[in-house]
Amino acid sequence: MPQGAQPRDKVTIIEIADAAGVSKSTVSLVLTGRGSVKPETRERILQVMDELGYVYNRGAANLRNTQSKIVGLVLNDLSNPFFAEFAIGVETVLQMAGYVAFMANTAESVVRQGQVMKMMREHGARGIILCPALDTTAEELALASGPDTALLVAIRRLPGVAASSVVPDNVAGSARITRHLLNLGHRRIAYLGGMSSMVVRQDRHQGFSEAMAKAGVAIDPGLNLECMPTRDGGFSAMSSALALPNRPTAVVCYNDVVAIGAMLAAARRGLVVGRDIAIVGFDDTSEARHVSPALTTIAVDAVGLGERAAAMLLERITNRAAPATSHVGPAKLVIRESCGAYQHALTAAG
Repeated sequence: MPQGAQPRDKVTIIEIADAAGVSKSTVSLVLTGRGSVKPETRERILQVMDELGYVYNRGAANLRNTQSKIVGLVLNDLSNPFFAEFAIGVETVLQMAGYVAFMANTAESVVRQGQVMKMMREHGARGIILCPALDTTAEELALASGPDTALLVAIRRLPGVAASSVVPDNVAGSARITRHLLNLGHRRIAYLGGMSSMVVRQDRHQGFSEAMAKAGVAIDPGLNLECMPTRDGGFSAMSSALALPNRPTAVVCYNDVVAIGAMLAAARRGLVVGRDIAIVGFDDTSEARHVSPALTTIAVDAVGLGERAAAMLLERITNRAAPATSHVGPAKLVIRESCGAYQHALTAAG
């Protein structure tokens, strides 16, 4: 599709046939995959379809006079337990409403994201819940979405996108957990994980910075360590932090997955998390409760956010004229062993 062009759901098969110089029946054969069409003819038709922004609605072709009960769920990283829990919440509400979720994992690929969203629209999805891939832009999303498909953006807000959204309170949550570490006496605190281009990282680092500034504690730029929000990323970034001549005494991590990677790196160096160094996360996934030591983190209720996202999308499907709305979920501090709070209390009592 030419740069700046917008998808047109109302392009007809006749228009495609005229532009490609073929018959209507030939275009139909390409769309349905039936019959034999010369490769060069097929390629010419597909190119014209792309140039005109045609989207083949398979759901309409298959169901004709019935309305689709399909909702797309596009996740950026299904390997992260947070998104699995989020998906459970989405599916619970959709199932109660008689809808089925078609789920896809983009693995942080914007290209893959555009492909799966187009496929979902082709199959007649009434709406799509999107957890955007890294570096998704408003322009790219406009090309991947369409006027006949309701859209809700979840977890990662996208500035400039006129769609409903469901996100946790990243700024307040990060500030809250940073204040907790400050109250325990830590001053050399690192922020670890996420990439600077991530809106969520920007929000969470903002909360961290605001809490540090309010406490009058300077932030060492060398302790602001970026990495992909994965366990391997956390392990690598934490290893770098621990190799510094003056290592941090506490680490605020982008999410629980990064924090668990950081805990493994600390253990590899012989440090006892919660005694020799404090490590905290964000999200409160089930894994955070079961690692040893248990992870201090910010609980945002991934299942609840999924339920809210599904309910809001269904409202948009029912009433397409309704304005876009936003929901910011609460972020609560959950204190466990990894921050050393209990060790601190024992020391103070002694």
